[in-house]
Amino acid sequence: MSAFIECENLVKIYKIADLEVVALQGLDLRVESGEMMAIIGPSGSGKSTLMNILGGLDVPTAGNVHVGPYNLLELTRREQTLYRRREVGFVWQQTARNLLPYLTARENVELPMALNGVSRRERRDRAIDLLTRVGLANRLDHRPDRLSGGEQQRVAIAVAMANQPSLLLADEPTGEVDSEAADIIFQVMRTLRDQLGVTIIIVTHDMHVANRVDRVVGMRDGRTSTEILRRRDGDMLVSDEEYAILDRAGRLQLPEAYIEALDMEDRVRLRLQTDRIEVFPQHDSETVQESTR
Repeated sequence: MSAFIECENLVKIYKIADLEVVALQGLDLRVESGEMMAIIGPSGSGKSTLMNILGGLDVPTAGNVHVGPYNLLELTRREQTLYRRREVGFVWQQTARNLLPYLTARENVELPMALNGVSRRERRDRAIDLLTRVGLANRLDHRPDRLSGGEQQRVAIAVAMANQPSLLLADEPTGEVDSEAADIIFQVMRTLRDQLGVTIIIVTHDMHVANRVDRVVGMRDGRTSTEILRRRDGDMLVSDEEYAILDRAGRLQLPEAYIEALDMEDRVRLRLQTDRIEVFPQHDSETVQESTR
């Protein structure tokens, strides 16, 4: 059964003057419909490049990427525009990028629908409904400068959901608000996911943000490297496990903390056991010999 998002061996190379910068190096990723997940990683790991590709703002150099029924490599320029307008919602870290300062909250939410040809009455009704869902029914006629940072981001989420997209991409959505406002923003996104079935990907470098979701994919050097899966029973955390990602080419990225702790460099020794693969530093020959006895 196909996932909602499938990225296979995704490569993105940027040319800057005479230099080539490889932003994605054979990335694989699957996201199920209705998931709310986070992608984390340091600057330069490829997070923003991946988000731009999934959002139809950029195209990969090689590989395959599908979002729902769309093969993003085969879209014409016009189809890309329609895909961005109808299928994807964006929430950016900078509130100024999300909202027009001279429009009210309701007018900001109505604007994407107007551009998409939605009737005036439906625009108004849907905007009121979305702002009510994000807890701002009493702020419909307020302009952004009369809203707090957290309220502005909630309006931005309503704007992103205006054309009923199947995918919501949030880039550091809580980067400019306090922890209390951040909790409200995440609860709003979780509620919209549950009520409307939208798939949500949050791009961040902050593990405190990532701790609020049940699946976290770590990126390093343009590829997915680790994954954290959490299982909850209601509000109680039942399990929290970290996995290394094994891609289709058999490549495995060990966590940096493990590599540093064992002083691994260049090569490692492998030993296949009946139920596991053991990895040893190259210099640790005594440990390898002991394990094979």
